[in-house]
Amino acid sequence: MRIQAIVAAATACSVLAATPVVAQDRSGWPESFTVGTASQGGTYFAYGSGWANFIAENLDLSGGAEITGGPMQNMALVHTGDLKFGLTTMGPARESMEGSSPLAPGMKMDNVCAMFPMYQTPFSITTLSSSGITSIADIPEGATIGFGPAGSTSDTYFPRMMETLGVDFERRNGSWSDLGGQLQDGLIDVVAFAAGIPIPAVSQLEVQTDVNIIGMNDEEAEKITSSFPVSEFVIPASTYQSLDEPSRVVSMWNFSIANCDVPESLVYEMVKLTMENHDKMVSIHKAATTSVPENYNKNTVLPWHPGAARWFNENGYEIPEDRIHN
Repeated sequence: MRIQAIVAAATACSVLAATPVVAQDRSGWPESFTVGTASQGGTYFAYGSGWANFIAENLDLSGGAEITGGPMQNMALVHTGDLKFGLTTMGPARESMEGSSPLAPGMKMDNVCAMFPMYQTPFSITTLSSSGITSIADIPEGATIGFGPAGSTSDTYFPRMMETLGVDFERRNGSWSDLGGQLQDGLIDVVAFAAGIPIPAVSQLEVQTDVNIIGMNDEEAEKITSSFPVSEFVIPASTYQSLDEPSRVVSMWNFSIANCDVPESLVYEMVKLTMENHDKMVSIHKAATTSVPENYNKNTVLPWHPGAARWFNENGYEIPEDRIHN
């Protein structure tokens, strides 16, 4: 069941730093829009809800976030036009465009366009301190591991990573909030998170109980980066109160996406607002620290929406014609 969080349009007393936009061309614009995010308790929902609110208030539209199964499902929903906007990760985006999505095998989801860079998704592991698990090698045989919502980035890649590292486990799916509760109640042994940091469910967990946030050693990191479309990433110690030192993991980039048929002028205004109000984006979620135009080149998979490409090209970030959806 889909659950929507609908956000009202801005009032004259808005506290936002940006000024409401009056676009020259609003032809074809919808009266409202919805952004596909992921489960509650994860970064996608927090980031997507806040971004939708920000855009709605400044473009005089009604906008909101919809809870979905995450990046893979968002690709499908945006491709079909069931949702006009969404959030995705480069790995699931590539699989979806190539027609190898487990949600719709054989369907090439090529009507999805990139809008702007968001942040990297670190793959990290959380356990209760009382479990005695302090490394990946400590995970006992047959441990129950929560991998997030079915079809999410975590659920798509983390089980394969654990198998590559020789971990024997039983798989559990659910929202991040639900899995965090199950971990706290001792119903599962480990939660394998893939989400922008700080992950709300982890922050909530460590307030309520003692947790271990587990990284990778040299051998583990090398094995995973050579086998999957990820790169090494360091979670700063300041991210969580449970970290005494930086934690090395791996990560994958996230981008906002739009159905390629959305009016160019609307996407242009959305990208302009997002890229030119970085402080506001960071106030929505700290993961937006890297939601800056300089990271546009991290998109090596999706075609660019013409409206997004226009803003980037106008501001000195060159996107060639053959990378723009026609």
